[in-house]
Amino acid sequence: MVLLKLYWSFLLIGFGSFGGLSMIPQISNEVLGHGWMTVDQVTDIVAIAEMTPGPLGLNCATFAGMQAAGIPGAIAANLGTLTPSLTLCALAAVCFQRFKDSSVMQRILVGVRPACFGMVLGVLISLSMSNYFLAGSVHIPSVIIGIVDAVLLLKFKVSIPKLLILSALSGLLIFGVLGFA
Repeated sequence: MVLLKLYWSFLLIGFGSFGGLSMIPQISNEVLGHGWMTVDQVTDIVAIAEMTPGPLGLNCATFAGMQAAGIPGAIAANLGTLTPSLTLCALAAVCFQRFKDSSVMQRILVGVRPACFGMVLGVLISLSMSNYFLAGSVHIPSVIIGIVDAVLLLKFKVSIPKLLILSALSGLLIFGVLGFA
């Protein structure tokens, strides 16, 4: 029964999101709502999914499915995630080819972009609360790591893999070696 629930939940996630970061609120709602994971585990799977190769949605589905029901759960969650993508991509390719120059299509896309931005902003705020606040107060070492990463990414165009390695080493040094909590 849990395999069917995993498939159905990730099928809904696949149909109800536009991929990438926009999937995180739905993944969070589904896995928390079913009790498959905790808030901290969701934060961890998002971080791990960003660090590992492949699409964020599939990586999150794999980790959530493994947490809920082992390898069969990971397979069910991945199949649920992929079913809508494959179906909609095939339909979209046919429709887009037919309506690519349509002004209606262009207006639809103008409306979808701000909605996606709003969802990503909501996730940013939600993840910031769990990453930059500890026991109700701002966790300064985490904020510093985030600011340094933002500067390196935006100003110096440091690649994401390098930033992840740098952040992991910074976290190891600050929280492991130096003992900040």
